[in-house]
Amino acid sequence: MRGTLGRYIADRRLPAKVVAVCDPVVARRERSRELYPEAARYADHHQLLAAGPDGVILTTPDDTHEELAVAFLEAGVAVFVDKPLAITTAGCDRVLDAARRTGTRLYVGHNMRHMPVIRTMRDLVVEGVIGEVKAVWCRHFVGHGGDFYFKDWHADRRRTTGLLLQKGAHDIDVIHWLAGGYTVRTQAMGGLTVYGDITARGGQGERTLTDWFAPETNWPPSSLTGLNDVVDVEDLSMMTMRLDNGVFATYQQCHYTPDYWRNYTVIGTHGRLENFGDTEGAVVKVWNSRRSGYRTDADLVVEVPSDDGGHGGADPRLVAEFVDFVRAGGPTLTSPVAARQAVAAGCAATASLRADGVPVDVPALSRELVDHFAGADDAETRES
Repeated sequence: MRGTLGRYIADRRLPAKVVAVCDPVVARRERSRELYPEAARYADHHQLLAAGPDGVILTTPDDTHEELAVAFLEAGVAVFVDKPLAITTAGCDRVLDAARRTGTRLYVGHNMRHMPVIRTMRDLVVEGVIGEVKAVWCRHFVGHGGDFYFKDWHADRRRTTGLLLQKGAHDIDVIHWLAGGYTVRTQAMGGLTVYGDITARGGQGERTLTDWFAPETNWPPSSLTGLNDVVDVEDLSMMTMRLDNGVFATYQQCHYTPDYWRNYTVIGTHGRLENFGDTEGAVVKVWNSRRSGYRTDADLVVEVPSDDGGHGGADPRLVAEFVDFVRAGGPTLTSPVAARQAVAAGCAATASLRADGVPVDVPALSRELVDHFAGADDAETRES
């Protein structure tokens, strides 16, 4: 699915070219000819390394991110790692350290920082329309969760740690960005409440999501078939967070809702804001003028702009930023440090969830790594 990101290089006439595609599955390699007809095709990443690319976009399964990123970084190839950076905190730190040791450029594909709805909320927070942020709440209705995450490797915690990390890494990063801090302590609860009862297993073999995704017919969630043989990740999870700047946050994720979208509420000392919808047609409402009971007439309603391309135009902007970063370096809207902190919070929350809600502290990032990346890719520093 994410392997299509490279098409934006040609579509947007960026100063780069897709020269190679690598995939161990023959059918997927051959299918790539539709998008990248002039590219060379390789079955193994060592062959790709030998071809000497300037940069690589890793959209491989999560459990391969760490090893592949380190291999390319140590070879001096600029790396785009799709989120999550790795499936463990230690894995993230190993990737960051490889970038530090080699001086090779590292970029993480947290495309939600480029989504118009997130940028709209972030801009309102920075402008101070709700005062100083004190709380952030996120409800994530993952309406396609059964098709997206329970029919292949995503359902196996050995390959993801869990969906609170795998899927939640996006939202945890956004919560951190809106709040201006990182989680230091977390607590979570949840479980495998629906998909664990489905016995129609067997997986999908070498098929990909585009082959089996059928939102019109795959309802209700209990009717799904062809689930992965191993299903041991939670389909319902709830985590609370205390951030290093005193902000408190919550994140809730459900993989069997009928609707698919994210709802954020940000509460400050002088008001609150909330998004209604997260793609085309979405609005962000702000209440900041007076006390009242329930009212729909917000004090400020901001229409969220939309653009062509995946995730409201976020994907092409993400690729364009990576190309610029490979060519010239400099600050980026996404951040390897922030990506690590999202994974660290997700790992700690998953440990808490599986220990029946015991609070867990998030391991601090070493000062050596903080200093190395400081200012180079810190969006908070860049925009404040």
